[in-house]
Amino acid sequence: MLLQKGFTLIELMIVVAIIGILAAVAIPAYQDYIARAQVSEAVNMTAGGKTPLAEFFADKGIWPSTASDIMGNTSGKYVSAISITTGNGVSTVLTLTGTMKSAGVNAVIQSATLTLTSLDGKIWDCTGGTIGVRYRPAACRP
Repeated sequence: MLLQKGFTLIELMIVVAIIGILAAVAIPAYQDYIARAQVSEAVNMTAGGKTPLAEFFADKGIWPSTASDIMGNTSGKYVSAISITTGNGVSTVLTLTGTMKSAGVNAVIQSATLTLTSLDGKIWDCTGGTIGVRYRPAACRP
């Protein structure tokens, strides 16, 4: 009696089909994960400016004119710039905007923005900007 060992062709094809299905599901999920990780740099960089900006406002009663006046880093690996927009003397609203780079980041967040807004430097809202909701941290979703 002859014993054969190994897999049949149909068994191998089933395994390849299962791997293909898993890859088709995993790759988009992985791309979303990469985009969220890249957005976290913008969140961390803008959040890093909250305390120095609040101290500046508490001390001087106005917001600084540029982010680089207060913040050490205004660009990063995925963030091209952090900028400040004020109410131009009309109000005390401050908007701190992190702009993602246009190359070297996930395509769905290229050149997108994340904004932090405050009236007094104490309460901050990070729900603004053009970055899609699914790529933001839970605290920054509208």
